[in-house]
Amino acid sequence: MDFLEILVRKGLIHHSQLDEIIDRSAKEDISVERILQEMGIPERELLKAKSEYYGVPMKEIDYEKVDSDIIRIIPEESAKIYKMIPIGKTEDGILEVGMVDPRNIESQNALRFITAESGLPYKIYVLTEEGFEKLFKKYRDLTNEIKEVLDDIDEDGAGRIVDFDDLGGKTEEKKDDTGETVIHEDAPITKMVASIVKKAVREGVSDIHMDPTEKVVRIRYRIDGELQTYLEIPKSAHSAIVARVKVMTKTMKLDEKRKPQDGRFQAFIDGRKIAFRVSILPTFYGEKVVIRILDAERGIRKLSSLGLSEQQEAMIRKAIARPHGLILITGPTGSGKTTTLYSMLGEVDREHKNVVSLEDPIEYQFPGVNQSQVRADIGYTFATGLRAIVRQDPDIIMVGEIRDKETANLAIQAALTGHLVFATLHTNSSFGIIPRLVDMGVDEYLIAPTLILGVAQRLLKKIAPGAKVPLEDVELESARKMIEKQFEDLPEQYKEKLHLERTPYEAKPTEEFPTGMKGREAILEMFEVDKTMQRIILENPTELAIYSEARKKGMITLKEAAILKSMDGIIPFREINNLF
Repeated sequence: MDFLEILVRKGLIHHSQLDEIIDRSAKEDISVERILQEMGIPERELLKAKSEYYGVPMKEIDYEKVDSDIIRIIPEESAKIYKMIPIGKTEDGILEVGMVDPRNIESQNALRFITAESGLPYKIYVLTEEGFEKLFKKYRDLTNEIKEVLDDIDEDGAGRIVDFDDLGGKTEEKKDDTGETVIHEDAPITKMVASIVKKAVREGVSDIHMDPTEKVVRIRYRIDGELQTYLEIPKSAHSAIVARVKVMTKTMKLDEKRKPQDGRFQAFIDGRKIAFRVSILPTFYGEKVVIRILDAERGIRKLSSLGLSEQQEAMIRKAIARPHGLILITGPTGSGKTTTLYSMLGEVDREHKNVVSLEDPIEYQFPGVNQSQVRADIGYTFATGLRAIVRQDPDIIMVGEIRDKETANLAIQAALTGHLVFATLHTNSSFGIIPRLVDMGVDEYLIAPTLILGVAQRLLKKIAPGAKVPLEDVELESARKMIEKQFEDLPEQYKEKLHLERTPYEAKPTEEFPTGMKGREAILEMFEVDKTMQRIILENPTELAIYSEARKKGMITLKEAAILKSMDGIIPFREINNLF
């Protein structure tokens, strides 16, 4: 029995109407459901008939109460193509998804793919087309604003950059009483870009990506280290959006599309001054824009708020209290090294000491620190900057990154001549710092007396509030074996203090946090350079020798730091696999 015959059996339509409905659907290219809706068939009856026809349960929905954040678990474009949309979530974290056509294999595969990334369990319910349209409107909180813009832009969008004012955007920025830029929403393009930026700040986004493709511009947000598509804008708006961003920086050239450009701007959002760094790169389909959000409230943190163990915090405080020496932090891009460096700077006496930083780029304005921006295009490199800084009577120097032999030697010379130097380096572990310096051409006899602390860092996703659950059964047994093997070479006097019999935690989906995770947590490994370590540096500076000596002193590795934080209910156990 097909769908229409069920309605006939229920007395909602007459058998004689079937041919008319089918013919109209074919001729006018309109769905059968739409015709039935026009005929006045109640939505609830359509839902019951579809449920019986597909053999899929139905659920009566209060469309106004369906949460917009739940809706966005499925990207707007996917929802539109596959006619499926989240309608709720159960208390035990099962995502409820409504489908207009539950038998559509492509829709089922797409849902399986989308939920596989988060490990989110789901249950399918039947949904009417009318119900889908009501729910789909919830995607439109920002898209409606975009439509206003598109109404003002030609189909091909050509030639609109030069005549930017035609779109209602002004080339001059408005100022508040303090003279700072304020994002105003008075014109279509201005309103669109402002909405994208404001939403990103409020959602805790680190970067906004505006990616031009053949037909659309994808707006993606990087949240907790991962890029997520927020919305897609027709390609016709691309030129105007890029122009608006360029205007906000006041330094980028509107007519330059062939070369990369960099710029900055500041704005007040929700009463806070936020800085933004802009990079524009020419690509095959047009200029790609990336906006880094530099929120000082999130980027400059106290050392005590970094989630360090008592031993690690004590080691850092001891190192930064030294009058001279070199402190090196290592880790990949985006591992939080700059945040940790700024936290260290926040602990030094900036009132009575001359603190100078050399950065590329300057991410946050730091009170009491003389910050200098590297400009390689004019020959102002880390090396030339360091030479200039040591003539500025510094007490403490921060070097954004040691990239070459010259910069490394200059940093070590500065540490040898009575300065405290903070810097970053790229290696996979803390005990790889010394071999890396040697590979760069730095002599061992210079490293031994200057390096005082080596640190490695990563960022892992945190368990969201109310989402932690202990590992159970087979997973727990496997985890205990892995933990035992991991810590087997740690001296017993250090091991017994860690209480390794504790159960690690995992993240479960919740109504507020569908992935069970929110935010990121720093994990660190570090070692001090004492007399014994100095001798190893001079005689046998290999990773194994350095690790073995640091291990004797109780060093906890990055993986072990993650395990301990999982036992504390901070990091989900599965995140440990993302370390290397």
